[in-house]
Amino acid sequence: MKSIVENLSATRVKLAVEVPFDELKDKFDAAYKRIGQQVRVPGFRPGKVPAKILEARVGRGAVLQDVVNEALPEAYAEACQENGLKVIGQPEIEVNDISDTEFKFTAETDIRPEITVPDLASVEATVEDPEVTDEEIDQQISGLRDRFSTLKGVDRAVGDGDFVSLDLRATVDGEEVEGGSASGLSYEVGTGQLVPGIDEQLVGMTADEEKSFTSALVAGEHAGRDAEITVTVKSVKEKELPELDDDFASMASEFDTLDELKADLRERLERAKSFSRIALARDAVMEAIVEKVDFELPEGALKTELEARRHDAVHSFDHDEDQLNAWIESEGKTREEFDKEIEENAAKSLRAQLVLDQIVDDEGIDVDDAEMTQYIIQQAGRYGMAPQQFADEIAKAGQVGALVADVRRNKALDQVLSKATVKDSSGAALDLEAIRAEAIASMGQTMTVGDDAAEAEGEDADATAAEDTAGEDAASTDEARA
Repeated sequence: MKSIVENLSATRVKLAVEVPFDELKDKFDAAYKRIGQQVRVPGFRPGKVPAKILEARVGRGAVLQDVVNEALPEAYAEACQENGLKVIGQPEIEVNDISDTEFKFTAETDIRPEITVPDLASVEATVEDPEVTDEEIDQQISGLRDRFSTLKGVDRAVGDGDFVSLDLRATVDGEEVEGGSASGLSYEVGTGQLVPGIDEQLVGMTADEEKSFTSALVAGEHAGRDAEITVTVKSVKEKELPELDDDFASMASEFDTLDELKADLRERLERAKSFSRIALARDAVMEAIVEKVDFELPEGALKTELEARRHDAVHSFDHDEDQLNAWIESEGKTREEFDKEIEENAAKSLRAQLVLDQIVDDEGIDVDDAEMTQYIIQQAGRYGMAPQQFADEIAKAGQVGALVADVRRNKALDQVLSKATVKDSSGAALDLEAIRAEAIASMGQTMTVGDDAAEAEGEDADATAAEDTAGEDAASTDEARA
């Protein structure tokens, strides 16, 4: 096999590959055998039909297509390896010729740019000291009060935040929508969990009152169509919160006084924020390294990353652009500002990935079966899947290579943290290993440097709520997406 590399840019090449026919003989033999098993020719057993007769039956093109499908991936991979190309993403393939003498094709693909990573020991980053505010404590107390609230029936019109028992019926063109009716449904007004527009209709209604309105259905066979919604309020209840006193503390916790409860909540939040410094250090160190290097991003890889982030954004709203735009507006942004943020985050994430990939090469980092198994178990837990099911889905999607790359990048980031200097707000060096050890001792579970500190709280739901995004892994494409 012969291959020639043409540099199209610093991050893209064109690969011309020629494979002699004698190297394809086994592929042709296998193609004839596969096709022969599927074609029935009188007088011949399946798989025993001569090549010439097969070609007469199915055409030479079908055989050549089968050969190409089998030979091309192997030839492409071999050519990339021979030329030392560190390719990124899927290539653009063009078959130029396939005959009884040779097979020619070209492939345009992105490659990793040349990156010179600075001495990791010279990298410094600062992580702000954890601070718990009174407002955060109040939020935790408010959440506890809500959990121990009771519902009390009221004889008045429905207000926002009330709980109502209602009957619901939806029809399209006079026909009742399947699954669109319910009786005695309990619903909290203002949560937006039922059909669009129902919250506005419920406010001001009273018990036994009926009202009809039109709303677009968001699911089912009639999704997107207008339906007539008839709602009947059966009863109205309001949430009654417990008094904020020592009795409440005794009821909601193991503490006798409210002051003791608040002190415990503050300690939990401080501990969670302290542990979160490991994740913050990862982000800060990577940002410090990326700022020290300058290289061109591969256009194709950047486009793929950007498309994935845009897809993720609208996917969160059932691919409804109007809902996405409404959410963006509720966040006080314009669509243009949101799109610009996505572009900046995509470039930032890709740049971090490429730097980590270079560190993987520089440090000779690899992963073993035990590390892969542990990573699969962790990721499966995050998605609520059994480890084997998660592994099967990854294999089915052809993402095993991407999974291995993620594990390598995480190990590379651990290497970075072990060599870089991370300081607190006062300029004192942080001992991340000591923080990790404290987390292990406190939570009684194994962690690695960079694990989500809040997730390490395990059953500690209150502290987790305060820091549920602390361990975002900037090295991973999926986790770094906006």
